[in-house]
Amino acid sequence: MSSDVRTRTKGRVDAYFGISEHGSTVKRELMAGTITFLAMSYVLAVNPAILGDQGPLGDKGMPMQAVFTATAVAAVVGTLVMGIWAKYPVALAPGMGLNAFFAFTVVMTMGIPWEEALSGTLLSGIIFFILAITKIREKIIDAIPLQMKLAVGAGIGMFVAFLGLKSAGIVTASEATFVHLGDFHKGATLLALFGLVVTVVFLVKGWHGAVLYGILATTVLGIVCGLVELPKSVAALPHGLDQTFGQAIIHLPDAFTGQMAIVVLTMLFVDFFDASGTLIGVAHQAGLLTKEGKLERAGQALAADSVGTAAGAIIGTSTTTAYVESTAGVSAGGRTGLTAVATAFWFGLAAFFFPLVAVVAGVPAVTAPALIVVGVLMARALGDIDWGRLEYAVPAFITVIMMPLTYSIANGIAMGLLFYPVVMVAKGRWREVHPVMWVLAAVFLSYFWFLAE
Repeated sequence: MSSDVRTRTKGRVDAYFGISEHGSTVKRELMAGTITFLAMSYVLAVNPAILGDQGPLGDKGMPMQAVFTATAVAAVVGTLVMGIWAKYPVALAPGMGLNAFFAFTVVMTMGIPWEEALSGTLLSGIIFFILAITKIREKIIDAIPLQMKLAVGAGIGMFVAFLGLKSAGIVTASEATFVHLGDFHKGATLLALFGLVVTVVFLVKGWHGAVLYGILATTVLGIVCGLVELPKSVAALPHGLDQTFGQAIIHLPDAFTGQMAIVVLTMLFVDFFDASGTLIGVAHQAGLLTKEGKLERAGQALAADSVGTAAGAIIGTSTTTAYVESTAGVSAGGRTGLTAVATAFWFGLAAFFFPLVAVVAGVPAVTAPALIVVGVLMARALGDIDWGRLEYAVPAFITVIMMPLTYSIANGIAMGLLFYPVVMVAKGRWREVHPVMWVLAAVFLSYFWFLAE
């Protein structure tokens, strides 16, 4: 390619994404995209470990090879839509917390086959898209009090961390006290503790790929100690999607039940605030918010997130959503959609390395520290809750505590939203309760009635 052609191409890319306008460069954007990938690439190992048939779900789970490929492809599709259409430096992938809800609440607890659960995910994505383009989603978000939004995020963090502690063997079951400390004489538990320590050290030092580096360090030690098998090969052509692709569409008629209505509603609710909070946080750090504190191109950004969810469900994975790790790329100078395009490129390349990832995903002690650390990062929202006011503290605490203790994200959200209007009425502030909150309270009251039945 001649220098003139390269210059013209670079100029078109610059003009389309507004790179110079945002004070960035093509080189900086590409580097930022690489850093974002390093920060969130752990999802390639953790998502198959949660949803796959070699993890806690056993034969109820999805084929692990298919989950890995679907994770990579969904990340590529969702991130490209966000980068090229919405032009945000935000990457998408199957969300932590939402995959746990999919696996442990929908499939394991409610007994819904994963094929039908994918249909529920697809429905939530479609509804999400309609709400986004009609701007109804923005109005609903405004109706939910900030304190409850913060509680949902923090609660999911606690739940994810609990899953990690359980997988690591650090916390185990007990008939007398329900849970107690695990056996630190077991090699797998000690390996997980090592992984947690090194990951935290990397994180505290500010390394953008801290979680990934922690997984790699734990894997190496596991191989040395004989707890992790060496991979039989390094790379392989992506395959397995024939087992999952389109299942969400095939089983769509089975998703129109009262049980699935609750599943879809919960997926919608969680993704509502997870994606919105992430987009706002990343946009704020990148200086992309308007003077009024609103998102530029909010409709495209929210719609792009919903397209990622729908596409991911069709491909064969749980809810695909915006990743807060995108802030790693933004901190490195990423300001436009080209950053997201670069991240998508690396996910596409990573799809060819399942043999390496399979070794990691098949050993809970290796992936558990990542879950614990992700939980810590999500639980930071606790610090922003106004604990000095009981009308906020009570429903927020109930939301957070009920998620890990009932092993259900849906239960935590439902219980918290039931208590919120009650305490606000008791406080004499019933006029501040938005009508949407009363509707949600009624829906979740029906949810608990349904569970009792």
